Amino acid sequence: MRTMNFAEAIEDALAYMMAKDERIIILGEDVQMIRLNLFARFGKDRVLAAPISESAFVGAAVSAAMAGLRPVVEVMLVDFIGVAMDALLNHAAKIEVFSGGKWNVPMVVRAACGGGYGDGGQHEQSLWGMLAHIPGLTVVVPSTPADAGGLLISAIEHKGPVIYLEHKLLADYWLDYMGAGGRHTVEFDVPQQGAHGPVPDQWQPVPIGKAIVRRQGTDITIAGVGVTVHRAIESAELLEKKGVAAEVIDLRTVAPLDAEALLESVSKTGRLLAVDEDYRDYGLSGELAAKTLESGIQIKYSRVCTEDTIPYNRDLEDRTLPGTDRIFNAALELSGT
Repeated sequence: MRTMNFAEAIEDALAYMMAKDERIIILGEDVQMIRLNLFARFGKDRVLAAPISESAFVGAAVSAAMAGLRPVVEVMLVDFIGVAMDALLNHAAKIEVFSGGKWNVPMVVRAACGGGYGDGGQHEQSLWGMLAHIPGLTVVVPSTPADAGGLLISAIEHKGPVIYLEHKLLADYWLDYMGAGGRHTVEFDVPQQGAHGPVPDQWQPVPIGKAIVRRQGTDITIAGVGVTVHRAIESAELLEKKGVAAEVIDLRTVAPLDAEALLESVSKTGRLLAVDEDYRDYGLSGELAAKTLESGIQIKYSRVCTEDTIPYNRDLEDRTLPGTDRIFNAALELSGT
């Protein structure tokens, strides 16, 4: 086994796939600079710098995918994906159905997501719930370097459009950027086990739509994706001191959702705490409850989510996002301890 940083694992897996398949191209703003190693290795015909117009280059990627290429499109922040929603919502997500399966759009849209560093509500959203709501879009959110690389391979090999979301607190190059601009005195609560860890000696795909149990427990199920998985593990360790055995599920994929793994856990624990850095209403947290109740399993349920627009002020931001304290207190209350 090797060890890598989260961002390093993504780039290493991407290079591995580009070496195997000449159809794979990278497209986005400043990618020849940001992905300098890939640019040096694969050249300007496969690492394509695009103008600052998400609607233009995401739209171009849809056509490129239909024509036989496998684009990996880089949208700098998921907040900016709204500019390209027509290409995703009305074209990439629907072409396979509208063509009766004759056309596919095998493309990956990479985007950084998540908060916890003081950039405000236009730069720190997650939005996987909104994107997963669209039929035809697959949405993955890795939480470890191994999953980051493995899920990227699966996303590239997938026959349709995949939204691949990378939490900024896990990616070291984002941390370098976020510490600039007068914020060098600010401390970021980075989950170390997610930002750095073991990866396979040779990359293998991590199945899309397959959750993993990160921590075994019998009293309460805590489910989430990305950074919140690590916050949940921290909370579970605190809960253990109170006599509560929490099971932590890393969903890894928002769409499709691994309902089987969720139901197996909650049927054992009888309690579900949904932890979601995306917005509370109409999102992933409610979908987890719906899947459980529709199966006929009766549970005690609660959720810890981003409640409203993320404030710029760091103290207010910390109270808005689902941090370890909020998760721990909600789990304690739900468990009746």
